Amino acid sequence: GAQKRSCRMSVESHLAELEKRREALKKEIEDAMAHPSEDDLHIAELKRKKLLIKDEIAKLRHDAAQPA
Repeated sequence: GAQKRSCRMSVESHLAELEKRREALKKEIEDAMAHPSEDDLHIAELKRKKLLIKDEIAKLRHDAAQPA
């Protein structure tokens, strides 16, 4: 019952937070790439972070889909 529902809610809010962070990183990457003076290493680091968030989102969605 209630315990599982609150768990799912926290997963949902966590997912929403991750999605927001991923969007922000995507924008930051686009901005950085629009300025060729930006450090390639910095862009690579941003892309790596975005990938980590994407993996975390996928894992959370997978875990949430599993019956408890």
